[in-house]
Amino acid sequence: MSCFISPALRRALVSSCIGSSVLSASPVLAQQVAAPFADAPRQAAAAEAAVSLAEISVSATGLPTPIAATGSSVTVLTDRVLEDQQRRTVPDALQQVPGLNVVQTGGPGGQTSVFIRGANSNQTKVLIDGIDATDPSNPNGSFDFGQLLTDDLSRIEVLRGPQSGLYGSDAIGGVISFTTKRGEGPTRVTLRTEGGSFGTFNQFGRISGAQDGFDYSVSIQHFRAAATPVTPRDLVPFGRPIHPNYYDNETVSAKLGYQFTDTFRVNSTTRFINSRLLFTGTDFSTFPAFPAAVRSAADVQQLYTRNEAEWTPIVGFHNIVAINYSNLFNRQQQNEYDPFAIQPTTGLGERLRYEYRGDYLLSPGNLVLFGAQRDEESLLTIDPNAFGAGFLRARNGNTAGYGEVQLTPFARAALVANIRHDENDQFGPATTFRVAPSYILPGTETRLKGSVGTGFKAPTLSQLYQNFPASNFFGNPNLKPEESFGFDGGLEQPLGERVLIGATYYQNDFRNLINTNATFTSNVNVGRATTYGAEAFVSVRFTDTLSGRIDYTNTVSKDEIANQELLRRPRHKGSANVFWNPLPGLTITGTLIVLGPFVDGNRAFSVPRLKNPGFTVVNLSANYDINENVGLFVRVDNLFDRRYENPTGYLGPGLAVSGGVRVTSF
Repeated sequence: MSCFISPALRRALVSSCIGSSVLSASPVLAQQVAAPFADAPRQAAAAEAAVSLAEISVSATGLPTPIAATGSSVTVLTDRVLEDQQRRTVPDALQQVPGLNVVQTGGPGGQTSVFIRGANSNQTKVLIDGIDATDPSNPNGSFDFGQLLTDDLSRIEVLRGPQSGLYGSDAIGGVISFTTKRGEGPTRVTLRTEGGSFGTFNQFGRISGAQDGFDYSVSIQHFRAAATPVTPRDLVPFGRPIHPNYYDNETVSAKLGYQFTDTFRVNSTTRFINSRLLFTGTDFSTFPAFPAAVRSAADVQQLYTRNEAEWTPIVGFHNIVAINYSNLFNRQQQNEYDPFAIQPTTGLGERLRYEYRGDYLLSPGNLVLFGAQRDEESLLTIDPNAFGAGFLRARNGNTAGYGEVQLTPFARAALVANIRHDENDQFGPATTFRVAPSYILPGTETRLKGSVGTGFKAPTLSQLYQNFPASNFFGNPNLKPEESFGFDGGLEQPLGERVLIGATYYQNDFRNLINTNATFTSNVNVGRATTYGAEAFVSVRFTDTLSGRIDYTNTVSKDEIANQELLRRPRHKGSANVFWNPLPGLTITGTLIVLGPFVDGNRAFSVPRLKNPGFTVVNLSANYDINENVGLFVRVDNLFDRRYENPTGYLGPGLAVSGGVRVTSF
């Protein structure tokens, strides 16, 4: 959904959010909400405004809403944080977010999954500028975060807990929303180049601005890591060569808008990704299976586009009509350099969405949101090999309507509630909801928050229709959606003007999970699982130039059928972030990631359950602005060169040093 705030909507937002006294009653709390992910000098500057961007969430309600006015658990990473920490890829950026386990097969470009609060990796809704980014051709519907770069992003929002009441299918564990930068002000050109360990050679360029109602932002990102060690040496037989991963990503994005009148505007956003990964696959011709002696290749081309019109006929009544389209192509080739190797397999997933959304301000602090969507998705897979899946073309569609209310029932209280009904062409209806209240206690300024909701995930086209005759495994067109019920509750307590502490308890129950049947010939809805735990944090602004935050997440997960702990769900995760500005123009950041032990299978899953010891990683970065136009930067990742695997069988990158220069025109 669009993150543009039209003049009329901005006025409505200010009236509803500030006028409700939720924030105005506690401006210190409002500033503290942003503190964990904002450097101190910029906090001070932002304190001049009643509501800063870091304090606002779009994903929690579908509209720009102060975080303090929702009961949802949401983390916002702004572009300032990403730039200060020099996080160039989305997997690296998400490592610090509480409640998440980010699993990447080796270095940059490796397949990357995210587990939110113990939910499966394919139970997360992913949006890029409001576009559903999941690949319909993916067999289990999970999103590969490994292809996303960060330089054109203005914010990343991570919304935890079931969210299907607003977002529909896939939003069982939560929603991760990416918003790209919009042009503003005079024309500005930004260029950056950097190099470093593992053959790193990255470039970035952006031109942006706004004039006479037209705003534009066009960027080109190039990321290359030419030699990242990924394969553990103890997995490779003596004498067999070990090849590092090679990854090259070119991303082009454009965000354009034109304000025809005070009440009518059009927006267009497009993102194209072209990447290539050379990696060491697994040789299943032997037992036990070993990493192969040759390189395999994965080529990816992804196109996302959204075009929309906004109309505000009267103050407080805002309408959006949009068309989204995504085209996701992938090609997998084992032993890229052997002409006699098995034939490459290809997949093409397409999704087309027609969407209407409206919101109406009933009175200050009270508004309704409503909308309708029609999705059409298709896949085309080609596997020409003798024992492969062959050729498949499949389609499915979904029509949905939803509604939401944002209310201020009385001073210091806020309530968000939504409901959604989906009609899927294949499996029929699904109705979901979410309710999220919040209240700030007078005197102590304690903020109480909570939410309860349901979620569902539709079976993928592959699960419904794809057959593997050689393996005696067949699709099941009678599959039903996976379902969940979840709730959370917590509090946030300011201690003076510089300290904020908080804790949240959560629980999720999953049913009708899609697993293989007893004879391993198809998928059926037989799985059940439960996850519960707590998230806690302490945020401190020590001085005007030094701030930090510590997060801790405890997750207990259980497969209720097998009575076992779920794979790749660490019980303990901790992170710490520090932002320091010791001198004008100099910003130093430090990040600590601690992941506790978890259960995983080995690389080939010939050993289905073993204990991974977890890991600890420290990252540092420094940025120095020589003047308004030129800046230097340096980054050290995995400072102590810790050897770790997540997932098991794939090395995480060791000690890496990189640096470069940034040039900006005004």
